[in-house]
Amino acid sequence: MTSIILFIGGPEIVIIMLVVVMLFGSKKIPEIARGLGKGMRELKDASNDIKREIRSSANSVKEEVQKVEKDLEK
Repeated sequence: MTSIILFIGGPEIVIIMLVVVMLFGSKKIPEIARGLGKGMRELKDASNDIKREIRSSANSVKEEVQKVEKDLEK
């Protein structure tokens, strides 16, 4: 059974890898992979920062609502 990634089979992956090696050379591939890894890590960190900021904003709004509810009860 062949693995299918985005409707690409094994032979197509081999051809793509050969083209990449021919275009960039075997010495450049690790540098490209490192660059892609760093970019993905920065994207993940940025998305985590955004999530953290949204959560903190939501918590502060929730606290303000609770304060107003307490004030209205008095």
